[in-house]
Amino acid sequence: MENLREELLQDHRVLEVTDFGAGSRSGATRKRKISDIARTAAKPARLGQLLFRLANHFKPATVLELGTSLGLTTSYLALARKTAALYTFEGCPAIAAQARKNFRKLGLENVTLVEGNLDQTLSHTLASLDKVDFVFFDGNHRLEPTMRYFEQCLTKAHENSVFIFDDIYWSSEMAQAWKKIKEHPRVLLTVDLFYIGLVFFRTNQPKQNFTLRF
Repeated sequence: MENLREELLQDHRVLEVTDFGAGSRSGATRKRKISDIARTAAKPARLGQLLFRLANHFKPATVLELGTSLGLTTSYLALARKTAALYTFEGCPAIAAQARKNFRKLGLENVTLVEGNLDQTLSHTLASLDKVDFVFFDGNHRLEPTMRYFEQCLTKAHENSVFIFDDIYWSSEMAQAWKKIKEHPRVLLTVDLFYIGLVFFRTNQPKQNFTLRF
C-alpha cells in the first residue's frame, strides 16, 4: 500500500477533475496532477492503517466507502476484508479510472467502483443491498449532503453496523453535522478521534460520547 502511495506521489500526469463535493482547501483547479491528489486528498498512512484495523476487527461483510479518490483508503479496507463486498463511490471519471488501475495493481477483486454523482448512485446501490455493516463517509464535506447520506445509509444499518465519518472538524458545516449525528436517537455510542468520528448503534448500552486522543 505505501509503495503504491509513493508511486502516486511521483506521478505528475494531469487529470481533468470533476468535483461534486465541497472542494479542496488546497486551491485545487479542474486540472490536477495525480501527485497533488495523492498528497492532499488521500488519507495519511496512519488513518488508512486505523481503518484497516477497524475493518479487520469488526469483520464486516458489506462495506461502503463514500468517496474513492485514488483508492488508497479503499485498498486498506479491501485488504483488511478480502471476503467482504466493498462498494466505493467516485464522481470524477478520470480519478475513477486511475483508482481502477490501482485496484488492479494490488490484485483487489472484491471492490465495486460505482461511478457518478453520489446523490444518485448511493440510493440506487443501497436499494440493492439487504444491509450495510461498515460505512466510511468521505464523499461530501457539507452539512446537508452529509446528513442526507447518513440518513440513507441508516435505513440499512443494524445493531452491529459501524459508521465512520471523515474530517469531522474540517469546516463549521462538518462540525454541525457531527453534532447532529451524535444527537440522533439511533446513535448510541460515538468516539471522536478529531480526524474521524466513529458511530455505533448497540442497543445494549446507554448513550455515550467519547473523545480520545489519536
